[in-house]
Amino acid sequence: MSSEESVRLGIIGLGIRGNTHAKNILEGKTKGVELVAVSDPKQEQLDAFGESIRKFTDPIEMMESGDVEAVIIATPHYSHTTLGIAALERNLHVFVEKPISVHKADCIKLISAYKNPNLVFAAGLNQRCIPYYRKLRELIQSRQLGKIERISWTITDWYRTDAYYQAGSWRATWKGEGGGVLLNQCSHNLDILQWLFGMPEKVTAICQFGRHHDIEVEDAVTALLEFSNGATGVFITSTGESPGMNRLEVAAENGLVVIEKGHLKFTQNDKPTPEHCRTAEDGFQKPESKEIDVITDEFTYGHVEILQNFADAILTGAPLIAPAVFGKRPVELANAMLYSAFKNEAVTLPLDAEAYEAELTSRY
Repeated sequence: MSSEESVRLGIIGLGIRGNTHAKNILEGKTKGVELVAVSDPKQEQLDAFGESIRKFTDPIEMMESGDVEAVIIATPHYSHTTLGIAALERNLHVFVEKPISVHKADCIKLISAYKNPNLVFAAGLNQRCIPYYRKLRELIQSRQLGKIERISWTITDWYRTDAYYQAGSWRATWKGEGGGVLLNQCSHNLDILQWLFGMPEKVTAICQFGRHHDIEVEDAVTALLEFSNGATGVFITSTGESPGMNRLEVAAENGLVVIEKGHLKFTQNDKPTPEHCRTAEDGFQKPESKEIDVITDEFTYGHVEILQNFADAILTGAPLIAPAVFGKRPVELANAMLYSAFKNEAVTLPLDAEAYEAELTSRY
C-alpha cells in the first residue's frame, strides 16, 4: 500500500492499449495516478509525450530509474512474462495486459515470481467490469438460477481485416503472438467464462488456422466444454465474420439467461425444470415462466475502471477486480482448445503445461 497521494506510474509498450491507458490518465479519467514515464523501442512513439514525462527505450532502465513505483506492461505477448518477472523482482506494482502470458508454463513462471504480498499484481481483464456480466455472476452466486445445465457463447463480432494483422510483424504468428483469436481477443471472453462458471474438465475444439486471413494462427474456433457437474458448453468465435454477434445463453434449472446487444434477459420458471419434469401430468406442458426485468449499471468496457482499481489497491488496499494470479485460467483454456485441435482429440484439464509448450514451440 502506497503512502503517496498518487501512484507514480510508468507504461511499457506504446501500442494501441498502452496509448489508451496513457490517454485515460492524462485526461484525468483515473484518480490517484500520475504518468511519470513511458518506455518503447520506437522513438516516434516516445516523442508523442511531453517533456514532463521521462522516456526510455529500455524498460529495465525505466524500472531501475527510481521514477516509478508501478508499471503497466502492454507489450507483445511473450514479453509479458519476462517483463512482469523483472518488475516484480524490482519490487514494483505490476499491471499486466491480457493475456498475462502466452502459455500455461510461462504463466506459472510469472506467478511464481510474485513473492512480495505488499505488491499489487493485477491483470488487464477489464471485461469483468461490464455490468451485465457482473449481474449474471450475482445471479449465479446467489443461486437464483439453480444448477447450470448448458452454456452457449457465440462471439463473432471480433472482426479484423488483413490490415489489422499486417500492422505488426509479431501479430498472428506462433513465434510472435503465440496464437490468434483465442489468445488475443478472446482472453476476455475466456476469463469471463471461467469467472462465471468455473473451469471445464474436458475441452474438444475445432480450430481453423488462417481460414479468413493469410495468417498461420487460428481465426475461427468451435469448442465443446464439459463440466464436472454434467453441464456442457459451446464456445464459438471468429475474426472473419461480419456483422458477427455476441450472444451468451445460460440454461439453468430455474430458467434461461440471454445476454445480447448490451441487454440481460432472465426468463424465470415458476418452479425448477427438474421438479416440473417429474411432477407434470401433461407430457408437453412447460413450466410457467415470466421475464424478470434485470437492471444493470450504465455500460462500460472497463478500461478506466480496471486501472482505477489497480491504483486504489495500491493506495488504499482495495481488493483487486482481476488479480493476475487468476490470469492463468483464460490462458489455459485457450491453450487447451488449441492443443485439442493440434492433437485432434479431447483434452482433459488441468492442461499438461510442458507438453503444450513443446507442441507450441515446435510450430515456430
